[in-house]
Amino acid sequence: MANDFGLFVAAEPLKCTGCRACELACFQAHNVGRNQVGKTVGTIGTPVTPKLYVTVIETASMPVQCKHCENSPCKAVCKQSAIIRLGHQVIVDENKCIGCKDCLVACPFGAVTLLPYYNKRKPVKQSGSNEDKVAASKCDLCFEEVDGPACVRACPNEALRVSDINEDRKKKNIAAAEALAVVNAGTPERRAL
Repeated sequence: MANDFGLFVAAEPLKCTGCRACELACFQAHNVGRNQVGKTVGTIGTPVTPKLYVTVIETASMPVQCKHCENSPCKAVCKQSAIIRLGHQVIVDENKCIGCKDCLVACPFGAVTLLPYYNKRKPVKQSGSNEDKVAASKCDLCFEEVDGPACVRACPNEALRVSDINEDRKKKNIAAAEALAVVNAGTPERRAL
């Protein structure tokens, strides 16, 4: 078992209002080089295609995004080696992706989708075809962003956070030890000492 678990964005459904600010922040963060910064949804030249999707059900809402699994089922099934692990992030190399959909089927969270592949605001054509190229798309933890995931920074309700399983486990261990110490301090055996 690995001691160094990967990071991922965790959501608190009770705080999420479904405002989709995370989707817009994600799209903007991944389209900086495509001259989309500062434009509104109605003035951009490409479809708004975030790498996470807010899912709204009757009782809750929250973004569904890649968990950057240690065993990475999407990476394991990719015959083109288009999905790689870069540190804690599992990333899609859209240039290598052929749109076969194997990663979509393999993802247990439904966090991978196929989207048209754009380069310089124009859809890329599949080689030898007039059809637009599609490529797998999923959360990459904004690996190129110094400040971390844009969705976490943009959430007005602080419903998203970067989760480090090792740190979360340590905090839970400390809280459990403190709670047990309080309970044990009140037992007759402890009071007699």
